[in-house]
Amino acid sequence: MEEEFHDEIEIEDFEYDENNEVFKYPCPCGDLFVISKDDLINGEDVAKCPTCSLMVKVIYQREDLEKYFPIPLKQSRPALMTTK
Repeated sequence: MEEEFHDEIEIEDFEYDENNEVFKYPCPCGDLFVISKDDLINGEDVAKCPTCSLMVKVIYQREDLEKYFPIPLKQSRPALMTTK
């Protein structure tokens, strides 16, 4: 099932809340669409309104997030050591 979005919004149009580490954008219902920093880092692109059923697609590139916070590098697993 394909999700239906109210709109597509550029990340630059969202307001970043450093205290809660979320991006917010006004919803027509009067509340705010919200998506977390961690969701964006993990490749999520859907901001949801907690009051109504509307969702917006967040348009961004991973590099865009660096304007707001440093992005941690994916940690590689240490190689397993084998003994003979």
